[in-house]
Amino acid sequence: MGIREDIKTVFEKDPAARSTLEVLCCYPGLHAIWMHRVAHSLWNKDLLFLARLTSHISRALTGIEIHPGAKLGKRVFIDHGSGVVIGETAEVGDDVLIYMGVVLGGTALEKKKRHPTVENNAVLGSGAIVLGPITIGRGAKVGAGSVVVRSVPPEATVVGVPARIAGTPQPSAPSEQLDHNKLPDPVLTVISQVLDRMSRLEERFQAHEKASTTPVPVSFVSSENPSVKKDEQIYSLLKDVIDPAVGIDIVNLGFVKEVTVNGTNVDVNLVLTTSACPMIEYFRNQVKRKVMGIKGIENVTVNILDEPWKWDGAGRQAFH
Repeated sequence: MGIREDIKTVFEKDPAARSTLEVLCCYPGLHAIWMHRVAHSLWNKDLLFLARLTSHISRALTGIEIHPGAKLGKRVFIDHGSGVVIGETAEVGDDVLIYMGVVLGGTALEKKKRHPTVENNAVLGSGAIVLGPITIGRGAKVGAGSVVVRSVPPEATVVGVPARIAGTPQPSAPSEQLDHNKLPDPVLTVISQVLDRMSRLEERFQAHEKASTTPVPVSFVSSENPSVKKDEQIYSLLKDVIDPAVGIDIVNLGFVKEVTVNGTNVDVNLVLTTSACPMIEYFRNQVKRKVMGIKGIENVTVNILDEPWKWDGAGRQAFH
């Protein structure tokens, strides 16, 4: 665990690093770790005042506060680092990546283990706050701005306040450590599932209500009327699919870019602001269910297009 290894770690984890001289002179996270090693050594020799004084000087110079009693593993990298606070009984494993504003704080006043343990290869996003004697598992990710008060399983991703596990824990390659834009939203995922369930119940209720008043088979729009084209029926039905974020139907929002009817098969192209939208499955299921309600339609394919700036005129007019 030497200076060469520390410099190599910076180049591996920060694409902005361009030269060894720059790393040596301009990386406060690196300086804080070096000064912490000195302070920690003094702390272990019971030179407590000198250890705290060294830590205090490091805080003044780097903006990073690491208690001399904290334990840091090998190849720990603090990127930018301003506002990072690591408490006395915190333990940080090897190859951990810490961004600015991260707090490893305590939740007790007793002199005992009261700060988090961060295992190897974990990533702590900007502004993440981890409180108490909990464990952040090996390879776990904590999303920016999250407040973690419960232990996190290995390879899991947590986001939110308080932080919740998002998705299924999956191992990630080191190259994926900076892909914070791909963090899922567990709240919207649950909302989409609830909305889907509510829609199913509403359709069952409407079908039951119609069946009780007339013997005619239930269909959303009669396709036996030759004056009404199937694509017009589809656009009419899709106006019942409301975007929960803005309360406007997906047709007027311009999400429905194109409807293609080929016999019993229908292709619907939806344009969303991003292909990673957590409501995609909700929209896809709603569109399929509405279109399948038309007599003669046997197969519906919903294609998601990522074209955020190519909405049609109707979509733009919805906001005026």
